[in-house]
Amino acid sequence: MIGTGWLRRRFRQRAWAAIRAQWSAVDAYVCDRLVPSDPALDAALAASAAADLPAINVAPNQGKLLQILAQSLGACRILEIGTLGGYSTIWLARALPADGRMVTLEADPKHADVARRNIANAGLSDVLDLRVGPALDTLPPVADEGLGPFDLVFIDADKKNIPAYFDWALRLTRRGSLIIVDNVVRHGAVADAHSDDPHIQGVRRFNELLAAEPRVSATVIQTVGSKGYDGFAMVLVTADEPSA
Repeated sequence: MIGTGWLRRRFRQRAWAAIRAQWSAVDAYVCDRLVPSDPALDAALAASAAADLPAINVAPNQGKLLQILAQSLGACRILEIGTLGGYSTIWLARALPADGRMVTLEADPKHADVARRNIANAGLSDVLDLRVGPALDTLPPVADEGLGPFDLVFIDADKKNIPAYFDWALRLTRRGSLIIVDNVVRHGAVADAHSDDPHIQGVRRFNELLAAEPRVSATVIQTVGSKGYDGFAMVLVTADEPSA
């Protein structure tokens, strides 16, 4: 005999699957109308899949949001922490003016190789500086070489190190710069203060830093869609130096 507990779990699983299907359907509807197919971006996704890279890139409508934000800022210098296969990189780099520059950091050499080919295929090699190695090792040279201040920083890397990435982002930006941090809701688990997941704890420490940082104005937005349930932080740098 089937127990009621099993039936409840089965019902929740089916309900959740239906909700996810609806989210994906809405994303498809939006993208069909507002984010048309693009050869270079489509090829980047295909190449990433063929190389068995994890399918954790931003969704097309999220990529376009990044591009719109960069364009609205008039961003001339962009820093990305976490390149993966270069999909979000291409979206952001296309927002740059003719004399703009973008630095993107990737820890995994295999991912970086795929990204480099995708970036070249998109015709963006001349505006992009792809650096390979752990970001906490590659960020100091970025600072030492005076490549900032950056108008926009997009952080989409390992979550346990988000607090350290955010600290570097503050050092490498100026008043008026925008810092965007992806995947900060973690299917709602960010609200669990007792979680022992290092990624959850990394996001929670980041939020504590945000709340205590006088140089920024910030919020977190929950998102749903083809990539599931997550969210991103939007951080506006409002001062160049800490308040006295």
